[in-house]
Amino acid sequence: GEQQSWVWTCRVRPDQNFVAIGCQDGTIAYYQLIFSTVHGLYKDRYAYRENMTDVIVQHLLTEQKVKIKCRDLVKKIAIYKHRLAVQLPEKIIIYELYSDDSSDMHYRVKEKISKKFECNLLVVTSNNIILCQERRLQCLSFQGVKEREWVMESLIRYIKVIGGPPAREGLLVGLKNGQVMKIFVDNPFPILLLKQNTSIRCLDMSASRNKLAVVDENNTCLVYDVNSKELLFQEPNANSVAWNTQEEEMLCFSGGGVLNIKAGNFPVHQQKMQGFVVGYCGSKIFCLHVYSMTAIDVPQSAPMYQYLEKKLYKDAYRIGCLGVTDLDWQHLAHEALEGLDFETAKKAFIRTRDLRYLELIYSIEDRIKRGEGDDQQFLADVYAYQGKFHEAAKLYKRSGNESKAMNMYTDLRMFEYAKDYVGTGDPKDQRHLITKQAEWAKNINEPKAAAEMYLSAGEHVKAIEIIGDHGWLEMLIDVARRLDKAEREPLSRCAHYFKQLEHWAYAAETYAKMGDTKALVTLHVDTRHWDEAFALVERHPEFKDDVYVSYAQWLAENDRFEEAQKAFHRAGRQQDAVKVLEQLTHNAVRENRFQDAGYYYWMLSMQCLEISGADSDQQQEMLEKFHRFQKLAENYYAYHSIQRYTDEPFTSHLPEALFNICRFVLHAMQEDKEIPPGISKVATLHALAKQSRTLGGYKLARYAFEKLQSLKVPARFQESIDLGSITIRSKPFHDSEDLLPMCYRCSTTNPLLNNQGNHCINCRQPFVHSFSSFEVLPLVEFVLEEGISDEEALQLLDQEPSAKKVKDKWKENKMVGDIQSMRFDDEPDDLENDDPFTSRLMSFEQGGSDFTPVVVNRSVLQAINRTEVFIKRWPKPLQYQYYRSLLPDVSIVMCDSCWQLFHLDDYELLVLQKGYCPFCRKATDE
Repeated sequence: GEQQSWVWTCRVRPDQNFVAIGCQDGTIAYYQLIFSTVHGLYKDRYAYRENMTDVIVQHLLTEQKVKIKCRDLVKKIAIYKHRLAVQLPEKIIIYELYSDDSSDMHYRVKEKISKKFECNLLVVTSNNIILCQERRLQCLSFQGVKEREWVMESLIRYIKVIGGPPAREGLLVGLKNGQVMKIFVDNPFPILLLKQNTSIRCLDMSASRNKLAVVDENNTCLVYDVNSKELLFQEPNANSVAWNTQEEEMLCFSGGGVLNIKAGNFPVHQQKMQGFVVGYCGSKIFCLHVYSMTAIDVPQSAPMYQYLEKKLYKDAYRIGCLGVTDLDWQHLAHEALEGLDFETAKKAFIRTRDLRYLELIYSIEDRIKRGEGDDQQFLADVYAYQGKFHEAAKLYKRSGNESKAMNMYTDLRMFEYAKDYVGTGDPKDQRHLITKQAEWAKNINEPKAAAEMYLSAGEHVKAIEIIGDHGWLEMLIDVARRLDKAEREPLSRCAHYFKQLEHWAYAAETYAKMGDTKALVTLHVDTRHWDEAFALVERHPEFKDDVYVSYAQWLAENDRFEEAQKAFHRAGRQQDAVKVLEQLTHNAVRENRFQDAGYYYWMLSMQCLEISGADSDQQQEMLEKFHRFQKLAENYYAYHSIQRYTDEPFTSHLPEALFNICRFVLHAMQEDKEIPPGISKVATLHALAKQSRTLGGYKLARYAFEKLQSLKVPARFQESIDLGSITIRSKPFHDSEDLLPMCYRCSTTNPLLNNQGNHCINCRQPFVHSFSSFEVLPLVEFVLEEGISDEEALQLLDQEPSAKKVKDKWKENKMVGDIQSMRFDDEPDDLENDDPFTSRLMSFEQGGSDFTPVVVNRSVLQAINRTEVFIKRWPKPLQYQYYRSLLPDVSIVMCDSCWQLFHLDDYELLVLQKGYCPFCRKATDE
């Protein structure tokens, strides 16, 4: 304002737009400053003036802001896509974005028009600016050149850019006289869209350019069809209007502090809002309140439900896409599903990620592809999924699918309702219903009721499983006895549960009813009822292997390995029998149980002999094993006494017996060249040295001590051996003659140790030892002449010998005092030829390197006294072995199992002590 005198002072009221001034003439004036809003909007970009000289550009969706300092009074602002025009007092500046990115907020100066323009409104397009001055519109290029001018009939009240190609954009112009014009930048002729009676305040056109919304000076919102110029509808109380840029049928308008949203021809939805609506994009409404622009999120639930009420599911989905809550999506999905619009329902359920309903929709679509077209049935499925079971059942019945209704109710355990839908007189449906009811009873922990229902429905297996799992024995017995023998599966389940409950007799009864002999055998084997199993095998020999192999394994598990070996043998599992024996032998050797090892090796040898007789392919190999195992059995049997003597403080053996045992074992070592595992050469030589020195075998003792010096000796023997090696030097250099063994074939006195083996050094006849004291027995082995079989030889031996007196070369003198003597008469005698066997004893080459056995013919066999002959009756393929005693007065006995020879007194003593043969352990009662 102007004053009459000088203004001396001026003050601004803090935080208010009031100014006070004082003048020279004493006048005080108080003014209110009112600034009009200078701003521009295009879609989601809003530019406005701040602090009079700055321009703020705001992105309404991302809330980004950028400030442009113009350093001069900003009079007008216009914005369009990537262009921004700012009018200053003396020029217009045009800005552009750095990039085409929709979210870019960086502006730079494109052009400057240094002219002063007077205008009411300023509009910018891609390549032009439009100035509005009352009724005139001028189109200028960015260089300030006027390209076009339009003069309207009335004052221009509203102008808006509605887009278009660059340099060909369209403008909507509202006039005071009610005309709405469309102007194209490249066209000098404006186009009249419509004419109404009232003045225009606000304009907007729908996204498809088919509808036009107008707010007139009476605050009425009118919507016209652009093509037909028809008024579609009108709404009161509007001061601004905006179409949704993403949905053709939606617009919003504001007025009187209320926001109105209208979709299609549906009633308006209202909510409170202060300000003017200036834009509507998706679910966001841009509102200008005083000087601030805000983006308000408006859920589109109300218009969506309006479409749903009219069953316009696709339109409702389109509205929902603008922005609704998860509950709204669920409602839309279920409404579309019930309306059988599966495509829309599928899209909505995908939004809510409801896989259960998606599976239903996919299954219905598959059925439609297969040719099913009963909508009632589809709707029934939908109702069933939604929990509307009674409605679903009615629809199933109406569509002729009563079984589906029954299945639905049985699955829901609603058996009373299910009975209403059981097919008339169909026993299968009735049985199915009872089965389902039984399953339900089982699930709710009423197993007894479930079992009874299963039995009544004929589901015996399921009933038996429930009964068996709960251990109801009496009920199980009753079921098993009522079942027909042809029902094998239920019976086998009964037997299984009888076994599980350890009622073996009922299990056996059930298997017998089924006629399942194999299962019965398995039962007896599993329960270790061996007597019943063996009795069954007698009637059914085909199960012999099953019983005896299991019996053998059970014996082995219970450390009864010898019985296990015999059982394997009876089952015909020779390999398993041999394997058990080999393991037993190995363990016995490792544990220093050499007597057991000898026994097991003897059993192994007999096994090999039996296999060789049964299998001709393995005969040679098995015979070699037989001889090797026999020798090992004898060695371990003998070494047992040496080991006991060296490791234990006391021994039951006489020195002579230990002496003979050591010689026997040492001879075996020399023959085999390889010492068996567990047998100690040191222990054998040590025992031999001690016994030799005790009995007067000084030469042998000296040999043993010398050998020990070259061996690695345990510390416990070292002192004894060192002392013995020294003290033996004081003894004679020869062995006592009483110790020297004599050959009963050629009467040659042999050394105590023969490096060539355990036989005579002259005739090479092997020595035969008693397997108790290991003394040399007065026995000579003979062989049969070729052509004589073992059977014939036995017949000849069993015949009565000839009446001629057999002269014996051995003479025994009568007792003279305490001396008893025996002599061998070598004098020629007329009776020498009476015993043809005696004449054949010398049938060998003196000093020869090969052994020549005594060969007898039929006449010699007839002449031999049967009581003097010992026969080792080996089974096939071995030949019998024949021995003749040259001293019939010496009592000798032979075990008929292992064919080992003993002094009668020693054997009887050992049998009385142990109850069996010391070598093969055959019991006396066998």
